Amino acid sequence: MEPTNTSKKGKRIEPTKSELEILQVLWQQGPSTVRVVNDELNKIREVNYTSTLKLMQIMLDNKLLQRDIVDRIHIYRPSEAAEVTRGQVIRGLRDLAFDGSTSTLVLSALGDGNTSLEDLEKIKKLIEELEQEKKA
Repeated sequence: MEPTNTSKKGKRIEPTKSELEILQVLWQQGPSTVRVVNDELNKIREVNYTSTLKLMQIMLDNKLLQRDIVDRIHIYRPSEAAEVTRGQVIRGLRDLAFDGSTSTLVLSALGDGNTSLEDLEKIKKLIEELEQEKKA
């Protein structure tokens, strides 16, 4: 399936930090109005309604969001699932900051000392599953 968030030139648009915050709200809350998104963002930091509106309009233009209009109410939703966008961001970070090396990215993330035992167990399980897939 082709990615839906591409620019007019066909290049994939990666969300900015502020756009990711909006996407995070929409992934958690489900399709929402600008007011709902802005209220959620304001629980973290102060954000003007007009700033949220403008950014969401830009995200709509860049195909990061989709909009439905129901009884003149604009309802926004992400164009892609969280996993798709997160994967895109991780690949971009890997290529930009870690010279394309997945192992360097992962080792850097794990080496910061903030990885819980629960997360380490999940990572071990994932590695075992990936090894089994490769052997099959």
